[in-house]
Amino acid sequence: MSSIKRLVTVSAFAFAFSAGLSTPGMANAETKIGFVNSQKIINESPQAARAKKRIEKDYEKRDQDLQKMAKQLQTLQEAIEKNALTMAETERRNKDREFTDLNRDFQRRQREFREDLSQRQNEEMAAILDRVNKAIKQIAEADKYDIIFQEAVYANPRIDITDKVIKALGDGGK
Repeated sequence: MSSIKRLVTVSAFAFAFSAGLSTPGMANAETKIGFVNSQKIINESPQAARAKKRIEKDYEKRDQDLQKMAKQLQTLQEAIEKNALTMAETERRNKDREFTDLNRDFQRRQREFREDLSQRQNEEMAAILDRVNKAIKQIAEADKYDIIFQEAVYANPRIDITDKVIKALGDGGK
């Protein structure tokens, strides 16, 4: 599409949009626009804080087990390096095999841990976003907003209702 055609298309869209906002049915009404900062809501909502604590508690034991395993690997590797010259060849091969097996098990458990943790975080986030969207909708209906944006390059602080949504989430309980 040439730049002239694109300019004409964009101009026509802008005209149609502005004309649509001032149709006879809306002659006396003003469009009420709101904006929410989704990232701020996720960072500051009480539900997100509770979810983070639950996840940390649920995955704490597995994380500690992985840390112990990593320490074992480090200790074993240091012992192999320290005693490599004085160890018999069969003992060194056995220690190398033990290290390889332990490392493989560690890598597998670490991968499973990350996958499980990621899945759990995604599930918790989906539940939180569902609550956030419901709170936004309730605020929009109660305060008669025509549209509320969640993403914008710039939003005037006058239309930012993020704190109101966070408060509604806090008032809404768990």
